[in-house]
Amino acid sequence: MTSRPERAHEALGERFYQVVQPGNFAVRKIRFRNQRWAERVGLGALDEAQWLGHLARFVPVQGAQRVPLALSYHGHQFDVYNSQLGDGRGFLFAQLRDLKNQRLLDLGTKGSGRTPYSRGGDGRLTLKGGFREVLATEMLEALGVYTSKSLSLVETGEELERHDEPSPTRSCVLVRLSHSHVRIGTFQRLYALQHLDSVERLVDYCNERLLGLSFATQADRGERCVGFLREVTRRAARTTAAWLSAGFVHGVLNSDNLNVTGESFDYGPYRFLPELDPTFTAAYFDHTGLYAYGHQARAVWRNLQRLASSLEGLASREDRLGAIAGFESELELAHAAALLRRLGLTPREPDSDGALAQALVTFLERSRCSFAGFFFDWFGGEASRQRALSGPRSRDYQRPEIEPVLSLWRDYQPLGRVPESLLDDYFRGEAPCDLLIDEIESLWAHVAEGDDWGPFEAKVAAIRRMGEALGTRCDPLASAP
Repeated sequence: MTSRPERAHEALGERFYQVVQPGNFAVRKIRFRNQRWAERVGLGALDEAQWLGHLARFVPVQGAQRVPLALSYHGHQFDVYNSQLGDGRGFLFAQLRDLKNQRLLDLGTKGSGRTPYSRGGDGRLTLKGGFREVLATEMLEALGVYTSKSLSLVETGEELERHDEPSPTRSCVLVRLSHSHVRIGTFQRLYALQHLDSVERLVDYCNERLLGLSFATQADRGERCVGFLREVTRRAARTTAAWLSAGFVHGVLNSDNLNVTGESFDYGPYRFLPELDPTFTAAYFDHTGLYAYGHQARAVWRNLQRLASSLEGLASREDRLGAIAGFESELELAHAAALLRRLGLTPREPDSDGALAQALVTFLERSRCSFAGFFFDWFGGEASRQRALSGPRSRDYQRPEIEPVLSLWRDYQPLGRVPESLLDDYFRGEAPCDLLIDEIESLWAHVAEGDDWGPFEAKVAAIRRMGEALGTRCDPLASAP
């Protein structure tokens, strides 16, 4: 199918970006091509030369913007405000419609060269960084998390110096599909510069183009602002809940890393939990555990408050704070729903769902059993009792703390296709598909030491098979906010 390009973000004006030039790479070798999502945006028919032309040389897509745009934003980084941010090694290359549901998607780069926001950096991305991001997006999508999609990974043949990797290390350029790159930090920058008219314009852009919100013609800017904040809050709560149910630790929940559409994106020092530990951190430099697994909801809430503050002048303080006040209750409901989805159980009513969710979390935290293993063993709840109690982790389920869980889910029915899914080869195995740090490092070693991409490709295939068994691959946007 033919792509449907747009130039929506470009039309916002130069307060929102700076025009840049892409880097010139001596080598361009495709390492990952996401054919399924290429087809979703009308790029599936590109041959190798065309693919490299658009996604490594950055020849404009016909009908899309003619020049790359480095987006402008500020943000709180580890609770310290930074006004020197912006796209320092990436840019918005094009905007295309998702041909399935007409959602506006950005093609954004990472590692594509210096910009005015590079702050002395080289504007490049290590191949290991791109490799890790592909794995993160594939795993999160398979687990039903609303996430950016890695569209293309191209090795670029440069030797980079990095303090956190053995150097020199290989380079790449990543192109990802995202449901916008409008961050909370985008609003913070406009507010800091006192561009109130641009703040209002961006609210309207997000409501109309990204969030699907419509207002009566007589709606004033206060009403539009409050509607925007309520929707962003709802989406942020659902995304946070999805991280928690996936056992995912984002690692760097700065306000420039939170998208107003609720889509999870930008994966640096992420981790998946081996076991439920609220203090588990992903970033080696997060010395205080600010963004630990159990603190992610608090971090998102702080950033919602910053967003509300950035809309001062559009609505009263009372209305702005009221618009985000529902975050905690939305999160509680969304977390219970996400845990039930991961277990393959049909929700019942909020009180019983919440009680089951709390019992699950209590058991997982006290038992310290395998996080992914538990959801694998008990997929379908009671329907998997025999499988779980006779499997390799059966000893974990002899603990008395599991009794409330088993009691509470007796009345829960499996989701419609779960009985069929349990016959899948995936659930006939003994271990879940997981993505712990040791495996990521092992997969990378094959690339670093022998340029062997076979294990990486096999892992991506295994992740996708898991998604199919779980049912999340039926519609990759089924869990989108």
